[in-house]
Amino acid sequence: MVEDNQIKAEVSPFAIREGEIKTFDGKDGYVSMNQIVHKINIGHITDIHFDILDLVNQFEFITSRQLFQMLEIKGKNPASQDKLNNKLESLVKSKILTRYYFTSDEGKGIYRIYCLEKMGKYLLNSKEVECKWQPSDNTKPVAMIKKRLAGNQTLIAYLRKVKAFDEFTVKPAITAKTAGKTFKATGGCVKLTKNKKSIQFLFEVIRREEDWQKKLVDKIRLYKDFYENFVMGDSGFSALPQLILVCEDEKHMAQTFKEIVTNQVEIPQIKLYFTTDLRQNKETMENTLVEFKLVDGKYKMENVELKLLGIK
Repeated sequence: MVEDNQIKAEVSPFAIREGEIKTFDGKDGYVSMNQIVHKINIGHITDIHFDILDLVNQFEFITSRQLFQMLEIKGKNPASQDKLNNKLESLVKSKILTRYYFTSDEGKGIYRIYCLEKMGKYLLNSKEVECKWQPSDNTKPVAMIKKRLAGNQTLIAYLRKVKAFDEFTVKPAITAKTAGKTFKATGGCVKLTKNKKSIQFLFEVIRREEDWQKKLVDKIRLYKDFYENFVMGDSGFSALPQLILVCEDEKHMAQTFKEIVTNQVEIPQIKLYFTTDLRQNKETMENTLVEFKLVDGKYKMENVELKLLGIK
C-alpha cells in the first residue's frame, strides 16, 4: 500500500465535485441466512470477515484503504490490499456488505465505499455487537458520506501518527443547551494524553455542498452555544475540547473562516483551528493545523506548530 506522504493528489478524493451522484455497485438478488451460515461452517467467512464488519459498523461508510489501515492498527494482518479486496468482494456477493462509488462529469470515482446490508446487521447481532444500522442509512447523500470519509481519514491519521494518541470516537454527540439540540461532530473526536494530561480534539468536516455557507453558519452557531454554556462534564468532556474544521483545500479554509467572521459566529472561548484533507497525508501531524491571526488590520493564515502532535 502506498504510504500517505507518497500520495501526490492535488485535489482531495473526498472533495465535492459538481453534478456528483452515488452509484450502486453492490449485488442484486436474494441470499438466505442458511447460505451464509454454510459459508461460515466451511470456513469461507472467518474471524477477519467479522473484524471487517465491526469496522464498517463503527464508521458507517468506509473505503477499502481505510479498512486496510484500521485492520493493521488492530493487529489483524490483512496481508495485502488485494487480499482484503477479495474478502470485501465475498461479503458484497453474500449481501452482508454493499458498495457504492461516486460518478461525476469528471468520470467514475477511483475508490469504492462500503456499508452494511441487512445480513451484516444480523451477523453482528448474533455476536451480541450493538448495531443501529437501518436500510435508510444507505440512502444518505454524497456530501454526508464524503464528510464521514474525510473524518475517517483524519481519525486514522491521528491514530497512526500521533504519539500522544489515546482514543477516538467516530460520532460524538454534543448538546447545544440554549437551542436544546443534540448534534454530532461530523469528523469525530480524538483524545490525546501526555504526562497524564489530556486534551480532546473535535473535528467538524466542511464540504462545498449545495448551500454550504448557510449550513456552516448554522452548525457553528450550535458549537458556539455549546462552548458559551460549557461546564465540566457537558457531553462527556472534562474540559473544553479543541474544535478543528476540516476543509477541502487551502482556499476553502479561507472561505470558511470568512463566512464565520462575516456572520459574526466566532467562538471567543477557544482558538479555532483549520486543516484540510490532504494535510492529513503528511508524515507528521505537527504542522497540519492552521489559524487566522489579525495582523495590521488584516487576517493572515498561519501554520500552528503543535509538538503534542509529534510522530509515533
